[in-house]
Amino acid sequence: MGEIRVGKYVILDDRLYTETDEWVKLEGNTAIVGVTDYAQKKLRDIVGVQLPETNREVQAGEAVASIESVKAASDIYAPLSGRIFKVNDELALSPELINQDPYGKGWIFVIEMSKPEEKERLLTPDKYIQTIKQREGL
Repeated sequence: MGEIRVGKYVILDDRLYTETDEWVKLEGNTAIVGVTDYAQKKLRDIVGVQLPETNREVQAGEAVASIESVKAASDIYAPLSGRIFKVNDELALSPELINQDPYGKGWIFVIEMSKPEEKERLLTPDKYIQTIKQREGL
């Protein structure tokens, strides 16, 4: 796992990304999902997380969770269709884990993919870097 820096933001090269700033780590037929370093830095101090229900069937692009910061609330979208079978309950008591470790302890949910071919629509690290550079004027 390598880190790529884009300005003050860190991107990991072992994940895929969405236009809405979620990261996806594929493990077989499952995908661990969280928000990127870029997203958590934009939100700043995260004070609450509304986790999705487990065993919920979701479609790619569907809003399934939300994050509250002192600045704003932001929806988290399912990057892939499937069944959410695990959520990070630690975030209920310690939402700041998303700020402290967005790619590790700050993961949000795990989805069992029903349409693995959808992963082809996700952004590679390079494409996500280009997205950030365009947004930030880098």
